[in-house]
Amino acid sequence: MKKRVQPRAASVAELAQKSNVILSCVTDDDTVRSVYTGPEGVFRHAKPGTVVLEMSTISPDTSREIARLGTEVGAHVLDVPISGSTLAAERGELILFVGGNPNVFEAVRPVFRAFAKGFFHIGPSGAGTTMKLVVNAILGIEMQAIAEAAALGERVGLNRGILLDVLSQTAVIAPAHLGKLGRAAIDEYSPQFPLRLMNKDLRLIVDMARKEDAHIPATEAAFEVSNSALHTEGDQDFSAVVRFMEALNQGSPVARAVLDGFGQVTRQMPR
Repeated sequence: MKKRVQPRAASVAELAQKSNVILSCVTDDDTVRSVYTGPEGVFRHAKPGTVVLEMSTISPDTSREIARLGTEVGAHVLDVPISGSTLAAERGELILFVGGNPNVFEAVRPVFRAFAKGFFHIGPSGAGTTMKLVVNAILGIEMQAIAEAAALGERVGLNRGILLDVLSQTAVIAPAHLGKLGRAAIDEYSPQFPLRLMNKDLRLIVDMARKEDAHIPATEAAFEVSNSALHTEGDQDFSAVVRFMEALNQGSPVARAVLDGFGQVTRQMPR
């Protein structure tokens, strides 16, 4: 018996008209707004009672904005950012952080169970995206710490292959970074989680902290290096900061120049 394949909608407007539950996951705040607002956006065409699960990693302020606009047209919006790799998504093992109405959260548990192994109601609108930024602060800082430590070990004479292999077998490397070390060992940085997206998330984290007058010097440093690495690593995986730090410690004038330049820009960002 053939599996029935649902036809694709020709537009966002058509999808909104035909759907009771809408999931979206896009790259940034402006793209989220373009999906939901305007004449062809979801909120112009969604039926009252539609549930929206907005899964992008964006500013908590934008999550609250989208929730407010949804309420105005009778839609129920949850911010539901994702923690987990492409492989975790394929296996249905994602972790979800949910912000919004707790009754809506309870109602959509069956939807979450279809693709996630864990889902947590964090608080009101924006709490889910806030939690995701907290998680990605750790992800970015840890990757920068690995890159610095590895580059330092090489600089003082340790064999690169042995260094990365031994690091991967120690308790200090988080599971999320084990695969990154293995790929770094063969200089493989094709994007699983692109550096440009990690850089975007670090910027959101720094902006959020500065708005709340919170002090996050390690995250600001990771953001500075991420900004710099973008210049040479482009759309590579965020673990390419390993290669950037290696180049920096090997005396690359390009790496030094972009670090100095972007560091100055970062330090001049308004608080």
